[in-house]
Amino acid sequence: MGESSASYIHMVQHLIEKCLLFRMNKEECMEALNKHANIKPVITSTVWAELEKENREFFAAYAMEKEEREMQKAAMQSLQQKMTPNHDQCAASTDPEDNDGN
Repeated sequence: MGESSASYIHMVQHLIEKCLLFRMNKEECMEALNKHANIKPVITSTVWAELEKENREFFAAYAMEKEEREMQKAAMQSLQQKMTPNHDQCAASTDPEDNDGN
């Protein structure tokens, strides 16, 4: 492999590491690097796969943490929906025509 190829792969690896800091998954990283760095998704995917092979424990923990965050996010959204009154119920309870005092 030529020095320029190794340099390019090292740059892609560095950008993937930046994506990891932003807690992106592989697909999000491929999309971001394609859009912002003009790196073909197949290149990002290949370098990501090699990083996964070399760092199995890290990527296993990363995937588990990401899954836990998604579950927490879903639980919070569910809780917020339960705590937020339904707009129709709110409107009905504040309707002046429902007031028997008139």
